[in-house]
Amino acid sequence: MSEQAVEKTEAKLEKLDINEQKPEKSAESAKAQDGAGEHKKRRKRKNHHKKKAVRGISKIFPEGVYPAGEWQDYTGSEENLKRKTDEEKRYLDNKDNAKWNDFRKAAEIHRRVRKYAKNTIKPGMTMIEVCETIENAVRKFCETENSLQAGMGFPCGVSLNNCAAHYTPNAGDKTVLDYNDVMKVDFGVHVNGCIIDCAFTQTFNPRYDPLKEAVKEATNAGIDAAGIDVRLTDIGEAVEEVMESHEVELDGHTYPIKCIRNLNGHNILPYRIHGGVSIPIVKNGDNTKLEEGQTIAIETFGSTGKGYVDYTNGEVSHYMKNAEPPANAPIRLARARQLLHTINKNFGTIPFCRRYLDRLGEDKYLLALRQLVKVGLVTEHPPLYDSRGSYSAQFEHTLLLHPTRKEVVSRGDDY
Repeated sequence: MSEQAVEKTEAKLEKLDINEQKPEKSAESAKAQDGAGEHKKRRKRKNHHKKKAVRGISKIFPEGVYPAGEWQDYTGSEENLKRKTDEEKRYLDNKDNAKWNDFRKAAEIHRRVRKYAKNTIKPGMTMIEVCETIENAVRKFCETENSLQAGMGFPCGVSLNNCAAHYTPNAGDKTVLDYNDVMKVDFGVHVNGCIIDCAFTQTFNPRYDPLKEAVKEATNAGIDAAGIDVRLTDIGEAVEEVMESHEVELDGHTYPIKCIRNLNGHNILPYRIHGGVSIPIVKNGDNTKLEEGQTIAIETFGSTGKGYVDYTNGEVSHYMKNAEPPANAPIRLARARQLLHTINKNFGTIPFCRRYLDRLGEDKYLLALRQLVKVGLVTEHPPLYDSRGSYSAQFEHTLLLHPTRKEVVSRGDDY
């Protein structure tokens, strides 16, 4: 990341002014401002260099208490219906207030950054510019260069069209965002290892709106269905029923919208984006039940293709240190041992990408990285594609399964 890129991001943040929560301007107010005339233009030029510093998130919330997400009561059993008022459950919930606050801090950063991104990202930008726009803003709000204390929860994914997941550009990638692209913006923010995993789909051509709406509604159906003691297959069934009731017309053809059945939601552990529990988006017969205290990501993908992804082409960009590595894995290259030290120091088990290694000053590391993958110390996550010519969309939220109620902690006014 160059100093020029950081300065560019800061300037855009200042212009958008997402440090403050201001009411939306009315149409009449906007019209009046547009017609303010040459005097206002001169005044804007005069004040151009009087830029106020972009504040970190702690300056916006000086007391260090961050807003909760959307609360939803549990349903189902009589025990679940009593959770909200049960004194013991409330006591257990309050014991973890520090952890909940870390999640809420990360979620507030995510909301502000995605608002900024939606207003800033335009066709014609390179995918590297798109990712750095988001990543630089996250780091600015987090107020630390210690990426294990706070920062990106995983690389900013910007998968396009039939690529559903795990694409972020490597250095030298010349791909440019197009007006007709369907871009899945999937980025994470963490505070003290509490990771917010939240995603949306950004398009510029309104013809894709029915696809986005289908996936958004399916995600909300999964959120509504999720809860303590809920079977995983029941969540998948709720998502599938809503998703596959939709269709979209493109170029004179009507396409049914299908769940991408081999992509799933998941639980989240400290510093581990995937904790081992997969939450399906189709009915799959898995009777495993969600448990009190879990953090989960309800993540759904809809596609106009076959509804199944695999790795067909494209460079790998996403990597993650194995949380349960093989014992005594042989690392023959000194360069690989050095690279592993860098990974441990800067990421631990948080996913990273090649650009993050570049940012740390690492170079000529591909052979060493391949050896770490080969011996099982690092796992690679290649881009995943549905059929050529298809389009896929994604929405995702992080849920906290409190002892009393569930909290859609990443919920915002946008989705």
